[in-house]
Amino acid sequence: MAAGRALAALLAALLAASAQLLQREASFTISPRTVDNITVTIKLRPGVSPSCQIRVKNVIRSELKIKPGQNVTFTFTCSTPEKHFIMEIQKNIDCVSGPCPFGDVHLYPPGLPRLNRTFIWDVKASTKAGLELKFSTPGLRQIEPGEMCPDFVSYNINSCIDMATVNIGTFCRNGSVSRVKLLGGVVMSLHLPWDSPLTTSGFNIANRASIKRLCIIESILKGESSITLMSPNYPLGFPEDELMTWQFVVPSNMRASVFFHNYSLSNCERKEERVEYYIPGSLSNPEVFKLSDSQPANIAGSFNLSLQGCDQDAQNPGILRLLFQVVVQHPQIDESCVDLRWCQRKIYSLSVPKAITQLPIRLHKFIWKLLAPDLINIEITSPSLKLQQHVPEQRCNTSYSYSIASGTPETELNVGVFCPGGSIEKIQMRNNITISLKTFSKGFLNESNHQDLKMSFVPHIKDECTFTVSPDPKAKVYLQTPNWPYGLPPYVSISWYILVPSKQVARLGFSKDRMGIACETGRAYVNIKEETLGAEETVCREDEFLPEPRNMYHNFWVNVSNCKPVDKTQLTLQFWVTFADKQIDLGVILAVVAGAGVLTAIGLTVCCVKKKKKKNQNPMVGVYNPNVNTQVPGKQGLFTKGRKNNESHVYAVIDDAMVYGHLLKESNGSVAPEVDVYQPFDGPIGSLPPSPPPLYFRKDVKRSSNAEEPPPLMDTDHDTYTFAHQKSGQSEDSGDTNEKNNRDMSVSLLENKEQDGLVE
Repeated sequence: MAAGRALAALLAALLAASAQLLQREASFTISPRTVDNITVTIKLRPGVSPSCQIRVKNVIRSELKIKPGQNVTFTFTCSTPEKHFIMEIQKNIDCVSGPCPFGDVHLYPPGLPRLNRTFIWDVKASTKAGLELKFSTPGLRQIEPGEMCPDFVSYNINSCIDMATVNIGTFCRNGSVSRVKLLGGVVMSLHLPWDSPLTTSGFNIANRASIKRLCIIESILKGESSITLMSPNYPLGFPEDELMTWQFVVPSNMRASVFFHNYSLSNCERKEERVEYYIPGSLSNPEVFKLSDSQPANIAGSFNLSLQGCDQDAQNPGILRLLFQVVVQHPQIDESCVDLRWCQRKIYSLSVPKAITQLPIRLHKFIWKLLAPDLINIEITSPSLKLQQHVPEQRCNTSYSYSIASGTPETELNVGVFCPGGSIEKIQMRNNITISLKTFSKGFLNESNHQDLKMSFVPHIKDECTFTVSPDPKAKVYLQTPNWPYGLPPYVSISWYILVPSKQVARLGFSKDRMGIACETGRAYVNIKEETLGAEETVCREDEFLPEPRNMYHNFWVNVSNCKPVDKTQLTLQFWVTFADKQIDLGVILAVVAGAGVLTAIGLTVCCVKKKKKKNQNPMVGVYNPNVNTQVPGKQGLFTKGRKNNESHVYAVIDDAMVYGHLLKESNGSVAPEVDVYQPFDGPIGSLPPSPPPLYFRKDVKRSSNAEEPPPLMDTDHDTYTFAHQKSGQSEDSGDTNEKNNRDMSVSLLENKEQDGLVE
């Protein structure tokens, strides 16, 4: 075997020596035709000593130039001329004063010596017409300056506008670039090594068209693939105030994502440097982005990307340059859902494709955009890892996180930042969803194999966002309202459903004692309700204290409903949940029983109320007040006498019809009285009364002409509310006598025919 290999090596060496001897002794004749306008130049390679020469009719020279119409025969004086000489073949084409030679471009003339050679086509064209170069399948692939093509065959494209030359880029074979359209003329170069078997140029002059920009580069992407492209003159500056476009042809069943890896901006005097996307079917074409923005991802089908420069500062122009990547892959979701009957059965995985994680560069951000039609909402789950909300008291400590935003561009709601390894089982959102995965360390490469984010479609929910939380029994869980720290948008309702293990008790507490907002229109509420038969619902208004920490023995709901706040006040709320094992403490029970017999005066603080749900209501449904706007303009100072002399604030039980008077309509239009909630009273009070009840509960109250129209009230609770405000030492019955004695020009809430109907 060894002898055979040695013999083969010897034969190869002999063949190479014979070829070199033949080339040294052989003569070459080059005779370019005049009509072809081709000039052939043979010269020494840069940095090589002239130890090899060219012999023409016994004349020795180191360079040979053969012009159109000449006929020259020559030989080399060395056996390896390819190590000493290079050759340039330049063809001038005039598409301005003469016809353009459309069609395939050939390698001409034939019979050239085997040297490293460069074919150059210098095509003159008008800026009003431009040129289109079309490349043979499989097209070209752009490379960075200094990078070498695997087969050492490369193309270089330069655009020539008047006297200026712009380097469009350097390309290798076997890529996706299918055509290049240029404004004005072009200088096209093809570099071939001396031993290349290539016999065709691989491109043709396809057409002339006015493009009104520097160039258009078309790329046809097939199957899962990626392509890297650079701005002209890269890494030097993109021409001042120029515009160029990349066109990407993507199969309809694939999705494309754009990533900017390297860019810099020039110093602009006028205009702004930007990129623009034209995506067929988009409602906002062109979509404009800064180079510093996260670029579009999961683009369905073909699209265009344009780069626009600016007028630069003449003294300090700076450099505009861009290197970016387009990744094409199969969609992770093969249908944005139309029929809930079918879509509700499917669960989709939201994980970064392996084609992305295996790239030799670190992933910074990956974005999913989930679109849901009307009456169909989106649910995000993490079945095994669950999610942790990133809050100041409970920061994420992972290699990546998810930023979740809900809504439309007009009403976007930043739901929050979440990372794996928490207590949130699912998040249901009403509108379109954008999920941005952001990485923080190299550990993402390992953790990405365990991504556990799922998406499914669910029926319509009434809240803007609903969280289902199943905390670790040994952990303290912090949860906060979306849009932190800027506050909930007006009239938005958010709910949390907290799961409590059967053998444990949950402890619920709020991080501050008040909501901290003032309402311009409507009321803000916090509702707390355990999910059990006959459970009381705790309702707190924005001007009341939030509940003290309390024990919850069953699964429970926490709902936050916002009003329209006055300027510079925002609703931001945070609460926590801990767990402990249930214990039966006889001493506590006896103390509670004993304390029930010695109840004394109730404090003066305005607190939340607990209201008993009707027995015929379904105890498994939490009822909240989303989008409530119940405030009407009242006349200040209606009760002019002091409360000591005026018992108009004494209330008995108010029925549903009066509490929900805003649902009644009179002949002169609808009315919207202020809905309020007060603590039931069972004993005497101190010297100061609690906050006054609403000024109007009459059916015939007129709405102020300049009042703001509140949004419609939805999902209201039709339970009976009990109002019991009394002065110390007085009974409810005493109010009737004082009412008659102290009546003035003001209208009492309990008067005339309505008085009998309101008092039980």
